[in-house]
Amino acid sequence: MQNYRFTPAQQQQALRWLVFFHILVIAASNYLVQFPFSVTLPNGFEVHSTWGALSFPFIFLATDLTVRIFGQSLARRIIFFVMLPALLVSYAFSVLFQEGAWTGWSALAVFVMPVFRIALASFAAYVVGQILDIVVFNRLRRLKSWWIAPTASTFAGNAVDTVLFFSIAFAGSSDAFMAANWPHIAFVDYLFKLVIGTLFFLPAYGLILNILTRKLTTLHQPVATEAVSAQPEAAGQSN
Repeated sequence: MQNYRFTPAQQQQALRWLVFFHILVIAASNYLVQFPFSVTLPNGFEVHSTWGALSFPFIFLATDLTVRIFGQSLARRIIFFVMLPALLVSYAFSVLFQEGAWTGWSALAVFVMPVFRIALASFAAYVVGQILDIVVFNRLRRLKSWWIAPTASTFAGNAVDTVLFFSIAFAGSSDAFMAANWPHIAFVDYLFKLVIGTLFFLPAYGLILNILTRKLTTLHQPVATEAVSAQPEAAGQSN
């Protein structure tokens, strides 16, 4: 295992970028979840999902990398700083661009319950799902095989996140289609996230982890005694 040291300034810069990235993905996912799509399989079975299923897994990728590189303390700080801004940005963006059309700034003066339910559901699901993701990942990240921690945390975090989000956002919703199909959509959404995570995000995770650790090693310079220590494991390494 390699040891890296980061100055407070370096951690603050990382914190700002990660908070921005989380808010961006949450706002985009909450907007895209309003656009369901259906795919008919060769056997005639129809699968329902939403475009938000394609974007939200980026959150778990960013969180797991943060825990491995900087530790769970910084990951928890990100959740704390993201919670309220993500709720407000998600609501405002979805109101201003309802069904893909610009509604004008005056739309913010009118409270839209369906959009607020989606933002609130995302708020609850994000907080609970990310905390669970951090706990599971942090417990497993010291295992010899680097892929076990991100895989287990993705499975657990996505399961809780998906159930909380769809039940809060669409159970008894005024959107007849989503109210009637949200359990099916939630299940497909979860499977979709797992497939995407396994086929795309795990390879990306290993690649990005190697790039970051090499970059951090290259850029590493002696720092003052007040520097904060972080102990990431490079892919394929153990304690």
